Amino acid sequence: MNVFKVYHQLHSKRSQILRLFTICDSNLLPVRPCSSNATPVGLPKVTTNASSDLTKLTVSYGQPMPATHPHLLTEDELVPGIRLAEVQARRKALLALVRNYAATGLDRSVKEHIVVIPSANKKYMSDKIPYVFRQNTDFLYLSGCLEPDSVLTLEVDAAGNEKSTLFVRPKDSHAELWDGPRTGVELAPHVFGVDEAVNVSDLKNYLTKYSFAHPHGLVWFDEKECDLEDIRKMVGDVSRSEVVRSPLGLIHRLRVVKTPAERELMRRTCQIASAAINRTMQESKAGQSEHQLFAKVDFFSRMAGASYLAYPPVVAGGANATVIHYVNNNQIVKDGEMVLMDAGCEYGGYTSDITRTWPINGEFSEPQRILYELLSQVQQELLKCLHNAGGETLDQLFDTMCLRLGKYLQEVGLIPKALQGADLGRAAYKFCPHHVSHYLGMDVHDTPLISRSIALVPGMVCTVEPGIYISLRRKDVPPEFRGLGLRIEDDVLIKPDNQIEVLTEGCVKDIRQIEALIRS
Repeated sequence: MNVFKVYHQLHSKRSQILRLFTICDSNLLPVRPCSSNATPVGLPKVTTNASSDLTKLTVSYGQPMPATHPHLLTEDELVPGIRLAEVQARRKALLALVRNYAATGLDRSVKEHIVVIPSANKKYMSDKIPYVFRQNTDFLYLSGCLEPDSVLTLEVDAAGNEKSTLFVRPKDSHAELWDGPRTGVELAPHVFGVDEAVNVSDLKNYLTKYSFAHPHGLVWFDEKECDLEDIRKMVGDVSRSEVVRSPLGLIHRLRVVKTPAERELMRRTCQIASAAINRTMQESKAGQSEHQLFAKVDFFSRMAGASYLAYPPVVAGGANATVIHYVNNNQIVKDGEMVLMDAGCEYGGYTSDITRTWPINGEFSEPQRILYELLSQVQQELLKCLHNAGGETLDQLFDTMCLRLGKYLQEVGLIPKALQGADLGRAAYKFCPHHVSHYLGMDVHDTPLISRSIALVPGMVCTVEPGIYISLRRKDVPPEFRGLGLRIEDDVLIKPDNQIEVLTEGCVKDIRQIEALIRS
């Protein structure tokens, strides 16, 4: 039977075609909690009988599909939690921004545009041994495609006609034997909701034809962020215009405000990481290595459905916590020391970012308690500032942190009481030399092209993470405070009506709860 002929006859009936196909192994995505005994609606139970008719008709995709991974995706979802229609709407919104930007800027005479968004490529740790593949975030946001070496193009002409084209690797039985299934050109339009799919090897011809057909068209492409060297050269060779615009700023404008579906994914990734850190805290004890604590938070995150940790975590015992980006994680945590853990996970392509600090033996010493209570007070006040005076932008929040942290450090005698205003803020900055917040979403430091000086609006997600770091080498503080490093970090959803939702509220941070948790 010609499977692709069957597909083209039935492509308009997604649920019917999915009933026909069973799939080979695909890339692993985070697990969606479900009953292991449940049979998805519209899908037959697949037996292990080798003579089953279902096993005779197989189609493989380059990523999980609802029919093959019902524990990960529900009907009409392209990636966990995100429906195909939402991905298509993102593409439409980007083209609207492109046209509007051109109409109000230096390119107002340009009426035709093509946006070129490349995927990531595989990266290798040694010969033929790849790192875990992570898709280019902007490409994933606009395509929903998890395959490497692919390119998405979006076009719009003077009449407002739009076209989306996905360039993918073709089916190749030999390559798939080694690297796993590919979706291929034939099925890609149906799977990813694009107007056309083309073999990626034909991209140069496609772009060349476009440039001759639209000699005054504007190309949107970011060379610096492109992993695919041949694509960079290709776009440069075929562009008939000297001007190539980067689309990343416009894409980040879309990504920085989360849709309801994205907010649910942010809630879930924060819940998973919160529970994993709580469990790690509970099982920590003096004499464990930082590496063991790293392994615990990684294990608990994955067992709850996360794909992996969102970034190399900081697991810093004792004075290591005064190194802000300490990731060696190879020292033993001694009795009486604190642990600073900065960790988050990725679920469904969305990340969490949490920091907690706790005493490894379950009891804060007096100097540790003083600094922790001080820092906790600062963080509580900063959370109340969000949306309000002193916290209407992330940069305002940083200024507020410096002044309030400085004030409380004065009260405990770590900053001279005579300092005020800017001088007080500069003195506090020596104790916390990093920004207090960043945007959060598909990336940990999400949408970096969005300024931290713009007003916060509902749908944004950001961190609130004040810290105190006192090096062993500092001579301007009493000896009992030297070598102490603390940070408290939560993830926050900005809501309407000056409200916020602390997405990581489930991660214990009250000093009494921390001590009780570890003792339990």
